[in-house]
Amino acid sequence: MSKNLVIVESPAKAKTIQKYLGKDFEVKSSFGHIRDLPKKGMGIDLSTFSPDYEVSADKKKLVTELKAAVKKADVVWLASDEDREGEAIAWHLAEELKLKPENRKRIVFHEITKNAILKAIENPRDIDQNLVNAQQARRVLDRIVGFEMSPVLWKKVKPGLSAGRVQSVAVRLVVEREKEIRSFVPKASFKLDGIFLNKTGQEIAAKLKKDFDKESEAENFLELAKTSEFKVLNVETKPGSRSASAPFTTSTLQQEASSRLGYNVTNTMRLAQRLYEEGYITYMRTDSVNLSQEAIEGAKNQIISEYGAEYSSPRNYTTKSSSAQEAHEAIRPTDFSVKAIGDVQLSKLYQLIYRRTLASQMANAKIEKTTIEIGDSKLSQHFEAQGEVIIFDGFLKAYGIVKTEDEEEENNEKLLPKVSVGEGLSYKKITATEKFTRPSARYTEAGLVRKLEELGIGRPSTYAPTIQTIQNREYVDKREIEPQIREVVKISLANDKIKKEVLDEKFGGDKNKFVPTDIGEVVNDFLTDNFTEILDYGFTARVEESFDEIANGGQKWKEMMTDFYSKFHPKIEDVEENADRATGERLLGVDPKTGKNVHARIGRFGAMIQIGETDDEEKPTFASLMAGQNIATITLEEALELFKLPFDLKEVDGNPVSVGVGRFGPYVKWGETYISIPKGEDPLSVDQNRAEEIIAEKKKADAPIATYKGEPVTKGSGRFGPFIKYKDIFVNVPKRYDFENLSQNDINELIDAKLEKEANRYIQQWESEKISLENGRWGPFIKFGKAMFKIPKKADDTKYESDELKEISLDEVKKWITAQDPKAFAEKKKPAAKKPAAKKTTTAKKPAAKKSSAKK
Repeated sequence: MSKNLVIVESPAKAKTIQKYLGKDFEVKSSFGHIRDLPKKGMGIDLSTFSPDYEVSADKKKLVTELKAAVKKADVVWLASDEDREGEAIAWHLAEELKLKPENRKRIVFHEITKNAILKAIENPRDIDQNLVNAQQARRVLDRIVGFEMSPVLWKKVKPGLSAGRVQSVAVRLVVEREKEIRSFVPKASFKLDGIFLNKTGQEIAAKLKKDFDKESEAENFLELAKTSEFKVLNVETKPGSRSASAPFTTSTLQQEASSRLGYNVTNTMRLAQRLYEEGYITYMRTDSVNLSQEAIEGAKNQIISEYGAEYSSPRNYTTKSSSAQEAHEAIRPTDFSVKAIGDVQLSKLYQLIYRRTLASQMANAKIEKTTIEIGDSKLSQHFEAQGEVIIFDGFLKAYGIVKTEDEEEENNEKLLPKVSVGEGLSYKKITATEKFTRPSARYTEAGLVRKLEELGIGRPSTYAPTIQTIQNREYVDKREIEPQIREVVKISLANDKIKKEVLDEKFGGDKNKFVPTDIGEVVNDFLTDNFTEILDYGFTARVEESFDEIANGGQKWKEMMTDFYSKFHPKIEDVEENADRATGERLLGVDPKTGKNVHARIGRFGAMIQIGETDDEEKPTFASLMAGQNIATITLEEALELFKLPFDLKEVDGNPVSVGVGRFGPYVKWGETYISIPKGEDPLSVDQNRAEEIIAEKKKADAPIATYKGEPVTKGSGRFGPFIKYKDIFVNVPKRYDFENLSQNDINELIDAKLEKEANRYIQQWESEKISLENGRWGPFIKFGKAMFKIPKKADDTKYESDELKEISLDEVKKWITAQDPKAFAEKKKPAAKKPAAKKTTTAKKPAAKKSSAKK
C-alpha cells in the first residue's frame, strides 16, 4: 500500500493523475461531494445558520473504503478542483475522514499535466477556509430561499412548484423579454436598394442613406430616379484592422460553442469537463482571460512554426470583471502541439478552444474599407456602397469570423469594382421595400448566459445548472413559435418602369429560443409582485459580491446570513398571510351560447379555459390549451374553439374515429390508436377526408418492411433514434446501416444480434413473480418489477459468478430483495371505493395522444 493517498473528485481525473505520480501514490475518487445538506428537510439550524451535513446513502460504502485507505496512508493529498466547490469538497473529506492538519495536504492546479501535478505536490497548502465559507454561504442561502419560498408558491399558485434565488431571476429575464415582444408595435419604413452598372458592366450594390416613412415618399423618389443621371460622387478608401477576441472564459466558451457548434450549455460543460480531466485543457470554470507566460510562449512557437513570424503578436488580456480571479487562467490547451483528438465531439470543442487561444496571440487582420457615394444633384438623398478587402488575414487565418445574433444581416465583406469620381453609372434596378422594425430577440442559451454575466448574476459554475433547472421545472421551454403573415409593399424601378407589388412576409417565428410557459409567467409575476428585492437584478448581483467578499476574507459568512434572513423571513410570513392567490386569470369575455364568463387561468392540470364560475349551481366546463397557445394572449374566439374538441367522425375499417387534443398535442384517434396530427395543422380543420389520409399514412408507416422467421418486421423512429420491431422486441438501427434501404440481410443481422444479447441477458427468470437475475453493464443484478436490487456478496466476501447464480433458488432471491426493501412483498391495500363524481363536460383530462411513431 502506498504511503501517499491522493483524493480527487472524479474517476477520469484520478486515472489521468495516477499516470503522472507513479507507484508511490494511490489516487482515489470521491465521486464529487461525499456529504451535503439532507435531501429531506432544510437541514439548517436557523438560529445559528449551522448546516447539518450528512453522508448520502449512495456514498456510505465509498466513505468506508476511503477511511480504510486513509488508515494505511501517511499523507493524504486533497486534490479537488481549485474553485470554491472544489475547496468545499476537500474540506468535507477532511472533516468526514477525520484528517489531521499534519497528515493532510491541499494541492491545486489549473491543468492536469505532469509538470502541473508535480509542481502542485512540491507546493502544498492547507484548506482555504474562506473559500469553503463562501461555498457554504451560497449553499445555505440558496437552500433557505428555496425551502421558504417554495411552500408559499404551493399555497398561493400550485402544488409542486419551487423557487430559487438565481433561477427565478433567470426566468424573470425570459418573461420580461416575452412581454416586451408582445407589447412591441412595429413601425414600417421603406428601405431602398440599388444595383448600378459602370461603363464595363460591373455591378455595384448600394443602399440609400435614408429610409422613407411613407410609401408615397418612396414612390416619388423612384419617379425622380427614373430620369436621373447617376454618377460617382465620392470614393473613400480607409485602412482598418480587426483584432482577435480574448481567450475563452466559461461564459464566452458557452456562447461560442452555441453559435459555432450548436452545443447547448450543459453539453458544452460536460465535454469541457472531460477535456480538462483527460489533460487536454486548463480548468474550464473561470472568469479570467489571463494566460500564463508559459502558455504565451507555447502559442508563439506554434504560430511561428505553422503560419510564420509575421502572424505572431504575443499579448496578455486583462479581465474587466472586478470579481474575476486573476490568479486563474483562461481556458486554453495544455499542449499546443496537440491540434486534434480522437473523439469527434470532444475534438470539435477542443479545436474551438485551440483556435481561439492561438488567435488571441496573433497579429491583427489588416483590411481596406471602400465607400462609394452614388447620386444625382436633383436627388435629395444619395446611395452608398461599402466593401472590404482583407490585405493581411492575421488571426483570421486561425479563427475566421462568425457574426453574432445581434449583428445586422447585411455584411460589407465584398469587393467593389474600381471607379473614379465623376464616372457615370446606369441603374439596373432600384427597389423600395417596406420593412418593419423588430422587437428584441428572444434569448438563446448563449444569449441568456451573456445577460446573466453582464448583470453580475451567478458565476462560471452556475450558468449551466441554472439554465438546466429552469427548463426542468418547466418554467421556460424552447417550443417552436409559428410565424405570422403580413403584407408588405415592394416598389421596383427597372427599364424606366415602376412596378408595385404586395407580397406576403412571414414574421415573429422562432425556434430554439427561450419562451416562458404559462406557469413560468404566473410564478414570475407572483414572485416579482411579492418578493421585489429577491427578484431584483441588483440585489442578486450584490449577493454574489458578498460571496466574493467572504472568499477573500473580507466578510464573515454567518453575519451575512443573519443580515439576509432578518429581512427575508418576515417577508415570507407577510406574503404567506396576506398575498392573494395567483392563477394568471384573464377574463376573455362572455360565451354567446350560455351567457357565462370565459376565463383563461392556471388550473390543477396546467393552463386551461373555464366557462362559468366555480360557485355557480351548474359546474363550470373546462378545456386545455393547445401547444403554442398561452393564457396571456389567447383570444375569446380561440378559447371557444377549444370546446369543439373532441369531435367524432365516421368509422374507418369498422373502427371509430375522433379528433382531439392531448398531452402530446392534437391527434386523430382510430380505434385504440392515437395518431399525431402534423405540426402546425389545426385539429379543427381535420374533416373525414383528412382523417382518412392521416390514418392511411399511419397504416403505410406501420406496414411490415420484411419478415423474420415468418413474423412481420416493421420500422419507426423513437426517442433513441431509428429502430425496427420484431414481435415485441425493438432493435436500434446504428448509423452504419442505410435505414431507408434496409436489406433482408441487414434485418437478419440486426435481429440475430439482439436476440443473442437478450439470451445472454437473463441468468434466471421467474416471469409469474416478475423477478429475474440479469447481466448488466456493471455486473449481475436482481430485477423485481421495475425495481433493481444488488446481489449480496457470499459468506467469504467474494462476488457470485454467473454460473453460481444459475443455481440460486427463488426463495433465496426473495430474501435478498427483502433485506434491501422489507416492504417489497407486503400486500398492497385495496383503495377505498370512490363515490361516483358528478358528470362534467371537460377536455382538460382527455387521454394523452400517443406519438405516431412507436416508442421503445
